[in-house]
Amino acid sequence: MDTAVERAIGFIREHYGEPLALARIAESALLSRFYFTRLFKEETGLTPGRFLAAVRIHEAKRLIEQTSTSITEVSYAVGYNSVGSFTNYFTASVGVSPSRFRRLAREGGAGLPVTEPGPWPGRGTVGGTVGLPGGHGNARVFLGAFATPVVQHPCVAAAVFDVPSGRPSCYSLTDVPEGSWHLLAVAVADGPGPDGAALRTSLVGGRGMLPVTVTADGVTSAAVRLRPGRPTDAPVLLALPELVPPAVFVPPPGCPSTTPLQGADGRFQAAGRLRLVSAAPVP
Repeated sequence: MDTAVERAIGFIREHYGEPLALARIAESALLSRFYFTRLFKEETGLTPGRFLAAVRIHEAKRLIEQTSTSITEVSYAVGYNSVGSFTNYFTASVGVSPSRFRRLAREGGAGLPVTEPGPWPGRGTVGGTVGLPGGHGNARVFLGAFATPVVQHPCVAAAVFDVPSGRPSCYSLTDVPEGSWHLLAVAVADGPGPDGAALRTSLVGGRGMLPVTVTADGVTSAAVRLRPGRPTDAPVLLALPELVPPAVFVPPPGCPSTTPLQGADGRFQAAGRLRLVSAAPVP
């Protein structure tokens, strides 16, 4: 760990099952509580308490998925004194109850998360390209729009799509409520070489702490770049489908563009219309 915030996150991950007051976390970073809280939020987008809560739920997911530990024992192991409070917070963050999450894990993963209906006045589209870091094979990507910089329930819009190795690919996230949302991605990519599946890695990306603004019946352009996770990334809490990269990538028939269309009279139509352009690589 190199920075004060990373030291604090390392401390949180080691002691998440214990009662952790802000003063104790700040002390691990060798900073005052006030300065530490401000610095922590600048680097992660979350308060230390919110990050701690996310780590606890993420560790609970791991225990529920990978062990036969009872839900009650899991709740105490991750720092909760009440199984009822744990169940409520887990369900609110993951989108399903702890027992339901265990069943989904045994059955092979969840489906695409149910998006939040909400009384939205209008909906638009977010479109652009998504690219992989060098040295990775094909990837399967979950992309969603969230109210906070955490991949957690509720999700207001979501899609799963494939991205090929070596070049960006187009994406389109439709039916996004108007407003400002954090565009966050989670992906699994094959590694380099002939046996890529053996080197399968998880990636994250999106706009993080910089939300995108969506207008009703409009199109917002946003490029997404996937990368390996960092210590300062908030854990993924939402129950997601199993992301298995395709062995062979089949390009879609087209992709969205936010470039205004030029009419017969030479005038450009209002930006926000969708124009289909080829998603195939240029020869």
